Amino acid sequence: VDMLSLGFFTGLLRPIAVSLGSRTAQVCHLSSAVRSPRLCSYFIPTKCNPPQASLSLTPRTSILQRVSPLAPNFTQLSRGITYYSVKKGKRKTCKSVPERFMRLHCGLWIRRKAGYKKKLWKKMPARRRRLREHVFCNKTQSRLLDKMTTSFWKRRNWFLNDPYLTYHDRKNLKF
Repeated sequence: VDMLSLGFFTGLLRPIAVSLGSRTAQVCHLSSAVRSPRLCSYFIPTKCNPPQASLSLTPRTSILQRVSPLAPNFTQLSRGITYYSVKKGKRKTCKSVPERFMRLHCGLWIRRKAGYKKKLWKKMPARRRRLREHVFCNKTQSRLLDKMTTSFWKRRNWFLNDPYLTYHDRKNLKF
């Protein structure tokens, strides 16, 4: 089997040959030089000489290890905050925060429990009742949500028949 005649080998070897300083990006057909068909070792031919002279082995690394520095880092989460808007240069609110959470005037944030509207047909009535409840966010989450919103969402609102009126002002609360 001529391993270099496959399309992906030539695509791998040409950039490597160019990056290591090889002047010619020729790929010689070395079907007799390859003794074991391992994909983790590769070779870079510099000239079309006999197979022993043109085979220069480098340390065995997988393709993933060679390409991973080029790929972006996806492990860091992004909150989608705009620090300076294009039109006015102001900070912008993350749109999903006011939709999912509510800020009380004392600085606490409340939210619905996760899964409160998913697959209710298979949940018991007691569990459905528990899912309808609101829960408080902890100190770290509240601080993060404050950073993701502007002062517009932190102001005091007076609603007619507000069900959360007793929760807006907390006494003896160290926050």
